Amino acid sequence: MHGRKREEAPNPEETAAKALEIRSLQSQFMSNHHQKIYTKEAIQLSAKLLITNPEFYTAWNYRKLAFESRLDEDSDPSVVNSIIDEELGVVLNALERNVKSYGAWYHRKWVLSKKGHYYPSLENELQLLNDYQKQAHQKQDDEKQDAPSRNFHAWNYRRFVVELTKTSKEDELQYTTDMISDISFTIYSAWHYRSVLVSSLVAKKADGFMPKETIRRELDYVHSAIFTLEEKQSGWFYYLWLLDQTVKMEIPLRFSSWPSDGSIIILSGPDCFNASSSTTKLTTFCAESGSFPLILYFDQAVSGVSSSTVTIDSELKELVWEPVSDKKNSQVDSCVWVARLKCDSREPCFSRKGRKVKVSLGGIVSSMGCNLTAPYEFVFTLRIHDTLEGESSQQESIVSWTDGLDNWDDDALSNDLHSLIAFKADTGFEWRKKAIKIEIEHFRTLPDSKIGKLILARLLMAEETMIANGVHYKEILQLYNDLMALDSWHAQYYKDEHSVALIHKVTSRTESMSRHLFRYRSMNNIVCLRLNNLTLSRIAAVEKLLFVQMLDLSHNEFHSAEGLEAMQLLCCLNLSHNRIRSFSALNSLRHLKQLRVLDVSHNHICGELPVDTTRYLCSSPLSNSDETGREVPNKYQDAYLVLRDLMKLKQLDIRGNDLIFAGEEFSSFVRHVVPKLVWLDGHKHTS
Repeated sequence: MHGRKREEAPNPEETAAKALEIRSLQSQFMSNHHQKIYTKEAIQLSAKLLITNPEFYTAWNYRKLAFESRLDEDSDPSVVNSIIDEELGVVLNALERNVKSYGAWYHRKWVLSKKGHYYPSLENELQLLNDYQKQAHQKQDDEKQDAPSRNFHAWNYRRFVVELTKTSKEDELQYTTDMISDISFTIYSAWHYRSVLVSSLVAKKADGFMPKETIRRELDYVHSAIFTLEEKQSGWFYYLWLLDQTVKMEIPLRFSSWPSDGSIIILSGPDCFNASSSTTKLTTFCAESGSFPLILYFDQAVSGVSSSTVTIDSELKELVWEPVSDKKNSQVDSCVWVARLKCDSREPCFSRKGRKVKVSLGGIVSSMGCNLTAPYEFVFTLRIHDTLEGESSQQESIVSWTDGLDNWDDDALSNDLHSLIAFKADTGFEWRKKAIKIEIEHFRTLPDSKIGKLILARLLMAEETMIANGVHYKEILQLYNDLMALDSWHAQYYKDEHSVALIHKVTSRTESMSRHLFRYRSMNNIVCLRLNNLTLSRIAAVEKLLFVQMLDLSHNEFHSAEGLEAMQLLCCLNLSHNRIRSFSALNSLRHLKQLRVLDVSHNHICGELPVDTTRYLCSSPLSNSDETGREVPNKYQDAYLVLRDLMKLKQLDIRGNDLIFAGEEFSSFVRHVVPKLVWLDGHKHTS
């Protein structure tokens, strides 16, 4: 365990004698502890016990009590120093017995934190730690241990001492250099500590630590480790961290929005889904309730999105922004934020000629604490196609995913599509592009290995993120195909990354995107994006799909709907013939307030209630009642938690899953949870 070799089994007689000795020591010690005896002999007894068994926490706690008792009796500095030296000596002896003893390291830290102004040798403590760490790693190297030493106890203690001594981060960075270069490239803790130090120095813009120069210098430094010991992981972890720092901007960017900049949004009334039209636009939206979502998509999680940081230059009322995320911290930060923009066609500002709306952003903060200092803004035009008042008529016809779809061949809409999926490069990418390009050249010279292929694929993907010209996707997809063949143990990971690259390839150009767009005649020629039969297992590039209202992901290999929550305009979604195993995997769909049609047929959804303790943080796990007090059957609990928020759902297909989702009981349950539902598994509900 912990990289230590298993020792040979000791002589049974010696073991029995040692056990008898320990029991005798423990018996005497516990008697002293209960009677609060802190004499010299009692303290020496505890020291002997800890040298024998450093993991005896009660003995460490006893020594803390004895330490404070002795300090209360004598405050002479020389005596106090003597007591501290004695405690540190006991810890040192215990560490020689077990260098990874939690209790020993915590006790040493506790002693130094209690020193007050008496103990002057913290610098000696740091030097002692330097010598100890180097000797420990050299001993490991001499013994030719394969597993790298990862004594995070000592490294955590080091950070504590460094803080007390106010040692500069530059000096500590040099220490990691000495450890890595002089001792071993495989010291994972040193690489990790180095990432912490570099992050801190870059964040405070220390002299010589600007991002561009620092990342280039660190990339060159880590090359020595990864190209010398390619099979060792420690250097690779640091390299991947550097790659992330190279791609990631210091401040959050507004990757995309809906409406997009310069777009003309046409709002149709509540019956637009039942109407027929010879033409439609990608920016037509059916505003059933007289409102539509305003979506902001950032490249990293942000907070502070509110009416004060996102201003609307129009006669519209103040907007309320909400994060769209299933993560625990979603009430504070999220990549996706949405507000509902209320439109009243009777107001003068919403004439049929259109009304320009300017949205300005500023003062938004990323989850890493970086401010969106440079203001962003985008302008779109709102036009009213017909009246927005009134209730929509019932959906009389069933939505079919196989009939009524025509090829999208309208060249006039190409400009609309280009504006929706175009990526605006930022000038801050220039030095990052150069750094990634240099790394790609390095890795093309590596031997044909698993790690080389994986890193090259990531580098090419990073460059595509910056330049967005689509030239690398063919190579990226082939690399992940090769990796799936080379490393079957991690095939699912490579498949997910392959899916990400494939979707980015589809959305990278207007020509490739248009091949997957169709018109659905029965719903006012609404545009449908079909990404079916592509063996996809993970959604990606949603920042370019915010305009999509009808999405076909059938006949793929999705295990969940994660990522779709950003697509706030979705009204029709087909997830049939995938690998979804439970309704909890569809939890992201709760955020899709416009969803009218959902097809999850022919998956692997079962009725067994999976263990998910997060839902019981504020309620009893014994309670299965809904808001009205009606009892929800346990086997439908997952379905209830998803369907209860889909208040506009009118068509649901769930056939081909567990048999519990068939029959009158489930039908009755769905009618109660989703009162507007008209079609269930192809059958029309009767009132």
